[in-house]
Amino acid sequence: MELTHDSLQRAASEHLMLHFTRNGAYGPGRTPLLVLDRAEGPYVFDTGGRRYIDGLSSLFCAQLGYSYGTEMGQAAARQLERLPFNTNWSTAHPPAIELAERLAALAPEGLEKVFFTSGGSESVEAAWKIARQYHLANGEAKRSKAIARRIAYHGVTLGALSFTGVESMKEPFGPSPIPVTHVSNTNPYRAPDGEDGPAFCRRLLDEIEQTILAEGSDTIALLIAEPVQNAGGCLTPPDGYWQGLREICDRYGILLAADEVITGFGRLGEWFGVSRYGVSPDLLTLAKGLTSAYAPMGAVLVAEHVAKPLYENERTLLHGITFGGHPLSAAIALKNIEIFERDGVLENVRNLEAHLQARLQELRSLPIVGDVRGAGFFWALELVKDEAGTPFEAHERERLLRAFLPGRLLKAGLIARADDRGDSVLQIAPPLICDTDVLDRIVEMIGEVLADAGELLGMPAARLAEVA
Repeated sequence: MELTHDSLQRAASEHLMLHFTRNGAYGPGRTPLLVLDRAEGPYVFDTGGRRYIDGLSSLFCAQLGYSYGTEMGQAAARQLERLPFNTNWSTAHPPAIELAERLAALAPEGLEKVFFTSGGSESVEAAWKIARQYHLANGEAKRSKAIARRIAYHGVTLGALSFTGVESMKEPFGPSPIPVTHVSNTNPYRAPDGEDGPAFCRRLLDEIEQTILAEGSDTIALLIAEPVQNAGGCLTPPDGYWQGLREICDRYGILLAADEVITGFGRLGEWFGVSRYGVSPDLLTLAKGLTSAYAPMGAVLVAEHVAKPLYENERTLLHGITFGGHPLSAAIALKNIEIFERDGVLENVRNLEAHLQARLQELRSLPIVGDVRGAGFFWALELVKDEAGTPFEAHERERLLRAFLPGRLLKAGLIARADDRGDSVLQIAPPLICDTDVLDRIVEMIGEVLADAGELLGMPAARLAEVA
């Protein structure tokens, strides 16, 4: 029996637990749940037939948009006919081997080994366990701590949650299993030295070094950071920041991990976002864009010197994931790389980044927009309550980010993200295949929605009319 729009709403309410969602808000007689039925290019369609621009790439995943299903399906069918499944536990299969070789060739210098997972949190957990085994193999058992950044999101399984710097996500689950100290992120907005890039960078790096010394430089195993931090709203690093992280980690024998679950595979116009900043990390975590979400998959890229002691005779890598490197997912990831290269996906992001940035900067004429920041196809607008940049209070965030913006964005025909992990932001990350027409329409929609938001909050209508 074919499910109707109404029956899907009812069945979802009765049986489906939604992730990171106030589940009780949806269902018959309450807020309708957005149920997507099909997709094409950068567009998705709900069960009522209404079209939306997916301005978030389905949570930073759908790099290619939604028009490659036939090619991906053919690649999947060939693999399913040949070898539907095998683990990478003391055996292997050709797609995983080929994909590992391709990733090593694309990766920053020195990242030669690949450990496959099923997703982002698993990749972060695997990176930590590899780092610990590396230090143990080198006789440095005291290196059991890590450094991450405030408000950063690195996953919600208990190990990955240790690195996540959003306290509201951590508090209900008790003490973290990994001792992690969180340091300042790279948001210059409102920072007293934020407009002085070199001074801002020096202060951030000095804080990290002082943290290392305070914790004990021989106790820190890992420093993990995203090239552009997602939570808090697309926080880009100041010039020299990543080079500084590399130098500090080298000086104190700490492994440097780039969390590229979001920024990897084209989001910043590079295969790996950290390449944009001229640094090779010791570990690099991947997921999401690795398959452009046509199948679940993650990976950890590991530097040769980190992997070396794990290849010593009679030493076992004490970590494994049943579906890590699944043949079907590996075949799709290989097809994903082929399409990226064939269709100039990275080039499209590089060519249109400046256009998207310029269009988004136009929205700063709205009093509600305090800051515009990001890189590639990964941008956030920080929302403020007045022209002085005053942050919203808790009850105002509830009204704006949860009660108003999600529904108003959908009414406009746009999927975007209103978020307050840190300051209040509206975030976009459109599919990497978008052209100028789609990008322009996204910006126009945001302008319309934020004009209405400003009126809701009593902001000057005259200024709002400049963009609306």
